[in-house]
Amino acid sequence: IIMATLREIKRRIVSIKSTEQITKAMKMVAAAKLRKAQDNIIAARPYAKGIDAMIKDILSKVDNTDNSLFQLREVNHLGIVVVTADRGLCGSFNSNLIKQALFEIHENIDKESFLFTIGRKGYDFLKKRDYNILDSYINIFNHLEFPIAIQIVDSVIQAYLSGKIDKVIVVYNEFKSAVQQNIVVEQFLPILPENFEDSEPPGYDYIFEPDKEELLESLLPKHLNMQMWKILLESNAAEQGARMTAMENATENANEMIGTLTLKYNRARQSAIT
Repeated sequence: IIMATLREIKRRIVSIKSTEQITKAMKMVAAAKLRKAQDNIIAARPYAKGIDAMIKDILSKVDNTDNSLFQLREVNHLGIVVVTADRGLCGSFNSNLIKQALFEIHENIDKESFLFTIGRKGYDFLKKRDYNILDSYINIFNHLEFPIAIQIVDSVIQAYLSGKIDKVIVVYNEFKSAVQQNIVVEQFLPILPENFEDSEPPGYDYIFEPDKEELLESLLPKHLNMQMWKILLESNAAEQGARMTAMENATENANEMIGTLTLKYNRARQSAIT
């Protein structure tokens, strides 16, 4: 009986050591992806700041804009963009986001909600429960590219301009650090003029060709594209940070279990000898 117990304990130690190697490797992969995601966030900032500064300057020179992307209207149909991950093993990253999205739906129970899901986890959960999904984007984070942000924004703007939805909010995880992610709920459409208040003025006058209104009309979608791109980059960085932390915790737990089982094995072997 004792020999059988020793074999069982040894088998468990080997199995947990194998799991520990996997979690260590996954932590290293997540760390590498996190560094890349952070670099992409930094690289996106100058272009975003430049566009916002131009829009702010034009808005200050236009008496009033009748651009439909600015127009507030009565909200009967709410669009919610839910940004989750494509994969799990990242702690409560996905479950907290889904919980927040459901909260927003229930808070706006008097309105009809339409969803745009980014990431497989959110899509699978919401699809199974028959929520109104207007559009979905799955498996985009392995090869995250700017045209994906443009595609998402085009779909959202089309639904907004057609009157299918009256307001759009985005629910996503903002990256703070490898161990901290903040769930953010922010308005995407209509565009709020105060979004540009923090933009630095260009410090020089523009000569407008074509006119200001036409230029503003062409810049606003670019602003939204950049905003969505930053959201995707933030979410990706937050996901990798959450996965890195989860795998580190899993590795530590495996180490503790190996220590406990090794002690148990040594005691059982000592008993067999004596």
